This record gives sequence, structure tokens and C-alpha cells, in this order.
Amino acid sequence: MKILLQCNAKTIKIDYDQEADVLYISFDQQEIIENNEVISKNIDDILLRYKQDTLIGITILNFSKR
Repeated sequence: MKILLQCNAKTIKIDYDQEADVLYISFDQQEIIENNEVISKNIDDILLRYKQDTLIGITILNFSKR
């Protein structure tokens, strides 16, 4: 199955916390800073962060085990 994600972000920031084994992917850092109503959806240790209907970030827990 092919999954396509359209992203209009001007910047994409990727951070990995080796101690916590968590990968953070953030789209348009400014949007995240200004946002105070982030909705997170947890799907099998993958957190999708939204601002209204726009995906602003992805957090992947237990990253090295995937």
C-alpha cells in the first residue's frame, strides 16, 4: 500500500532523542510556537500533532525498534 503525504511546510525540523528513543519531526517551527491548541492522536506510538486540520508534527516513540 502506498501512502502519500502532502506537505506545504517551508521548513522541516528532525530531532532524535537517543536516551528517550524518540524521533521528532516538526513542520514550520513558527506554527508550533504560536499554537496553543495542539491536538495529538496516538496511533501505535506515533503521535500526530495538528493545528486545526493541518499536520504540524509527528513524534515516533521507540524509534530504534521500528
